[in-house]
Amino acid sequence: MQRRIVSAGFVADALEPLARRGIDPAPLLAGAGIAAADGPVTNQEYGRLWLAVAEALDDEFFGLGARAMRPGGFVFLGHAVLHAATLNVALRRALRFLGVLLEDPSGSLRVADGQAEIVLSDRRGLRSAFAYRTYWLVLMGLSCWLIGRRIPLTRLDFACAAPPNRADYQRFFGAPVQFGQPESRLCFAARYLELPTIRDERALKLFLAGAPANILVRYRHDQGLSARIRARLRGTDPALWPDLDQVARELALSPATLRRRLRAEGQGWQAIRDDLRFAESRRLLAGTDESVAAIALRVGYAEPSAFHRAFLKWSGETPAAYRAARAG
Repeated sequence: MQRRIVSAGFVADALEPLARRGIDPAPLLAGAGIAAADGPVTNQEYGRLWLAVAEALDDEFFGLGARAMRPGGFVFLGHAVLHAATLNVALRRALRFLGVLLEDPSGSLRVADGQAEIVLSDRRGLRSAFAYRTYWLVLMGLSCWLIGRRIPLTRLDFACAAPPNRADYQRFFGAPVQFGQPESRLCFAARYLELPTIRDERALKLFLAGAPANILVRYRHDQGLSARIRARLRGTDPALWPDLDQVARELALSPATLRRRLRAEGQGWQAIRDDLRFAESRRLLAGTDESVAAIALRVGYAEPSAFHRAFLKWSGETPAAYRAARAG
């Protein structure tokens, strides 16, 4: 049975544009297989509701943009970015495409100090947190699919006021979320921009057949070789992690074959290790009082200085600065 990963707050947000137009949501909820709007739903149920609302409003963006995103817009967005060589090219192309479709909110990509930021602006004033969430969900769901791996987020800022269901945003994005900020931005490590896209026309057809439900789980290679390796490493203390040769033997592969198959999934041995270390580092820095030196040892670094350099490369911040910002 599927987990109900989409909160009742996000269901209510999706239905709110219907109320503004006097459209009864009951038939749409029933058609999506949702018995009541006051509880969490699965990504499949929410995906069906999204499509039903889009049809009722003639807008795949819930009526939240300056212009309607007519049904079919997401399909054309997929085709627009499919043959981009890298995520960097694909993101910039997608941002231009969404700018034409929606006009506002409008997104731009900034890169500095190892950090990539998708920054949103509005010429007509601030929009709701749900509008910005929907924009980022469309953009990042497609991006993760293009490169065949989840892109861990490091921070999300919303220029608008906090919604009543603000806790849902933290849980959904899995990264620190702040409201009432100078600008709306989504941040991740810039090194992901250089990853190649790995999809073709056939893969796009299958992906679109499952959209938008599949982008709600922040696409990842759940059945791929990289997922097996991640699971293997997560179950082991980082200080005791096996090397690539040992993992290859466990998988009955040669090291060269293992590297080649990881590249086919748009991933790499070192990148997988870095992702896991970065995620655990963020958790420990934000959620514990352990010293930076102790955290360095916990994630597999014998020298705090090596951890300091690695964390700065991953996030664009020192460990101390990251902790101070989250404490504030």
